[in-house]
Amino acid sequence: MVSFFLTHAEVVVAPTEPIESWGLSVDGRARAAQAVDVAWHPGVRRIVSSTERKAIDTAEVLASAVGIAPETDEALGEIDRSATGYLPLDEFEGVVDAFFAAPETSVRGWERAVDARDRIVRAVRRLTAGGDVTIVSHGAVGALLLADLRGEAVSRTLDQPGMGSVFTFDAVAWCATSGWVRVPAL
Repeated sequence: MVSFFLTHAEVVVAPTEPIESWGLSVDGRARAAQAVDVAWHPGVRRIVSSTERKAIDTAEVLASAVGIAPETDEALGEIDRSATGYLPLDEFEGVVDAFFAAPETSVRGWERAVDARDRIVRAVRRLTAGGDVTIVSHGAVGALLLADLRGEAVSRTLDQPGMGSVFTFDAVAWCATSGWVRVPAL
């Protein structure tokens, strides 16, 4: 069995809008269209995304290419960072570093890494119980899931190489079968 964990592709950053409502950019849509080659195989019967617009957009592009109706699941959401909302990139990267460095601590009011890890692991186990699935979600929770699948500690070294990345895993054996691979751009 091989399932996929795919992160949403590049987004249109809209600092005045809720992060959950950001959609894919033109480049993000183009990258999402390439996901069919690396984040799906004919045995996949479901594509399930988080409820955030960027993940839904990515799932819809993939699902359209393979003829499957996508589903959503709130438990696949990114780490809850509503306490700060949008942060400029330099500040955001520093907070993300702190998030991974102190997994049992709420950094600036963000969801703790240990809690986000438990949430994403439970959701993915539940969603893959019936067979192979392509999960469309987010980078930080993907890194937390990858750590669990590898039996490793939470670490930013397991973070995706860029938006629109994928890894494969065996949900029955509960192990990663690949590391992150960036979905090629057009």
